[in-house]
Amino acid sequence: MDELGRKSVEEVKVSPKNSVIPVLENVRSGYNVGSVFRTADAFLLEAVFITGYSPYPPHKEIRKTALGAEDSVNWKHFKNAADAVAELKAMGYRVFAAEQAVNSLPLHQLGFSPDDKIAVVFGNEVTGVEQSTISLCEGCIEIPQWGMKHSLNIATAAGVVLWELVRGKC
Repeated sequence: MDELGRKSVEEVKVSPKNSVIPVLENVRSGYNVGSVFRTADAFLLEAVFITGYSPYPPHKEIRKTALGAEDSVNWKHFKNAADAVAELKAMGYRVFAAEQAVNSLPLHQLGFSPDDKIAVVFGNEVTGVEQSTISLCEGCIEIPQWGMKHSLNIATAAGVVLWELVRGKC
């Protein structure tokens, strides 16, 4: 572990963070939530916001996939996504939905400044981000896809989107 240069939970908690926050809206699977925690730890994200009926720590499925990242990453649960979006905007974050929609922005064409504070709402595994939440966002971010399905598991989509946002801050 020493050779890999891995930080302890305490070191991660005090490390400078990337000003990116994933928001999980009504994600059913604790495994998906845990995967997002692990990604947030890997990229030193500011926090994970969890809304609605999404499971939140402590939770058996989250622990299984997060592998302890739920202890190193700041998180907050909100009754609904509207409350989370309002708090993010008050904190100076630009809020987007990860959703395929008319006029969505292709992920590779975002053009954010490294100083931008960005939050991205990831929705339910089946129904996606609720329309009422999309209407509170600045716009939608879409991962270009060319295959038959045109959908990704939320954990995979979060990894792709969050890396692209963090990569621009490096």
